[in-house]
Amino acid sequence: MARDLPTESEAREILSRRRTRPMPRPAPPAGRTLAPFIKALDAKFGRGAGALEPRWREIVGDQLARVTRPQKLTKGRAGANGERMGGTLELRVAGPAALLVQHQSADILKRVNLFLGEGAVATLRIAQGPVKPLPAPAASTKGARRRIEPLDAAVEAELKQSVEGAPDALKAALANLGRAVLSDQAKGRGR
Repeated sequence: MARDLPTESEAREILSRRRTRPMPRPAPPAGRTLAPFIKALDAKFGRGAGALEPRWREIVGDQLARVTRPQKLTKGRAGANGERMGGTLELRVAGPAALLVQHQSADILKRVNLFLGEGAVATLRIAQGPVKPLPAPAASTKGARRRIEPLDAAVEAELKQSVEGAPDALKAALANLGRAVLSDQAKGRGR
């Protein structure tokens, strides 16, 4: 048997008496939840030799970076008064360069401590062996030419006509500049 639907005023009264479920709170951001855990891991293990590898060329310079690689970073132990001692950095050094590295060890330690933090490394251990070549530094885009898309014939003709009044020495440069600007504008419109 079909039941009559409530009127609008009855529906409002029914809905006002009913309790609704509160909106669920959104989950907290993952970064806020993980931050204490990451801080504890960093305090316990710190940054290792892996943190040095990508920036090794900047830390020690090109000449030393070609013949050395950071292998292992051992964290120092706590001393008698509870103060933590500096760690030990083990470097893989190409055989003949070991003497050069040993001679420059104080400078290398200063540079590594500048990167990792004061007192992070106290001693340097040298292990002779083959050193893989450094990856080539990223090529600079300064002065590099980019490809300019060809323009439509009508636009090219209009560009030539607009630079006709310019001095002969500037015509080619203005035409190239115009092509670059019009090409960028065409890319922006999605051609």
